[in-house]
Amino acid sequence: MHTMSDSELKSYLDKSVAKHNRVSFIKKDPISIPHQFSDKKDIEIMAFFTATLAWGQRKTIIAKCTELVKRMGGEPYNFVMNHSDEDLKDLLGFKHRTFNDTDLLYFVDFFHRHYSEHQSLEEAFIPETGFTDIESSLIHFEEQFFNHENAPSRTKKHVATPARNSACKRLNMFLRWMVRKDENGVDFGIWNHIAMCDLICPIDLHVERTARKLMLITRKPVDWLTAIELTESLRKLDENDPVKYDYALFGLSIGEDITSL
Repeated sequence: MHTMSDSELKSYLDKSVAKHNRVSFIKKDPISIPHQFSDKKDIEIMAFFTATLAWGQRKTIIAKCTELVKRMGGEPYNFVMNHSDEDLKDLLGFKHRTFNDTDLLYFVDFFHRHYSEHQSLEEAFIPETGFTDIESSLIHFEEQFFNHENAPSRTKKHVATPARNSACKRLNMFLRWMVRKDENGVDFGIWNHIAMCDLICPIDLHVERTARKLMLITRKPVDWLTAIELTESLRKLDENDPVKYDYALFGLSIGEDITSL
């Protein structure tokens, strides 16, 4: 594989973005879950749950999130705000990988407390001093999320933070869904206080492999600084919307051939 110039790389990745950033992508992707809703709060809640549960095969993730919607009576926001103790029993026994009903009940409790005082989940990501960068936002969010005496310590592994040097793949994916705005209808673009140019690219093992082949990252571990390095490389290709290349890296990582470059 020869080393591509920035313009060759941009052209190559732009083609892959165009192939995946389209409505037909939604159906087989976990983002299809929040797309079932039209109310902003329902979208936020189910996008957050879906991003949190985005481990393993996409088909399994979609099935587990569909089960979760059903357990909440098909109305996530209404369930979060108006459930009785009896209703909470409908959540018992829910499990996906290491996420279980203890975690689920705390997530519901957090959402209830948050939406009792705020109109959007976006506000949990904006520090009181205002938005400065995604790193500060994610650190602030994790602190807000667990700022309760009943927060189970086991649940902490499900909400990452740059403060622990995590790459924060799921949260960065969630932010991409909420913040990115374009005409293609995949990302929601329903938040207004965080700009697309500030987003950090989600990075998992698949994206990492592709990014290394394309020389977009050099750091050995996959951590917060690697996510920053990847995003900085993508900003050279599009400074206003670097995270659109998440579509390309994802597409390439699930089977498009990059060995012949």
